[in-house]
Amino acid sequence: MQTLAKLTDDQLVQSYAKGNPEAFDVLLQRHQSKLLNYITQHCNNAQLAEDIFQETFVKAIVTIQSGNYTDNGKFANWLFRIARNLVIDHFRRESVEGTYSTDDKDFDVLNRKELSGSTIEDELVDLQIKEDVRRLIKALPFVQMQVLVMRYYRNLSFKEIAELTGVSINTALGRMRYAILNLRRMAQESNIVLTH
Repeated sequence: MQTLAKLTDDQLVQSYAKGNPEAFDVLLQRHQSKLLNYITQHCNNAQLAEDIFQETFVKAIVTIQSGNYTDNGKFANWLFRIARNLVIDHFRRESVEGTYSTDDKDFDVLNRKELSGSTIEDELVDLQIKEDVRRLIKALPFVQMQVLVMRYYRNLSFKEIAELTGVSINTALGRMRYAILNLRRMAQESNIVLTH
């Protein structure tokens, strides 16, 4: 189990898909606290949050076991998206059935940006930002690009990065720092806004 804890999320998913149930236990331990907090925050009901939490992991299990999970380095994002959709579905169902009232609430649970679908404009802006970031990352010196990709896209720890690149942890941290500073500088020089 200890060696499994060192694997990335997607390596754990692959291990689980090949029949190792302990790999999924590690994924569950790794994400349960943040995911449960996220769900609770959005539905203000501990029992409902627990139900949605369990349903999220059931959906994840079914998707992985059926071979439909796409390995893209973003398991946590995928998990949170499942949870978000389940929260939305729950409140939509209750709204349609008339079993949920927002009369006694200070806000409308269903009328929240984070629970609404994105607009085509949001998607186009996100796509443009991703293209700009990819272009900027490719312009970085190789050692900075390497550390940044390993950290943000492969979810590796700085210790793992140091071991894989044959440098000290401090050197890996320094390269990351310079990569971020260079990205900011290049974004400013190109008038690129990296968030919206």
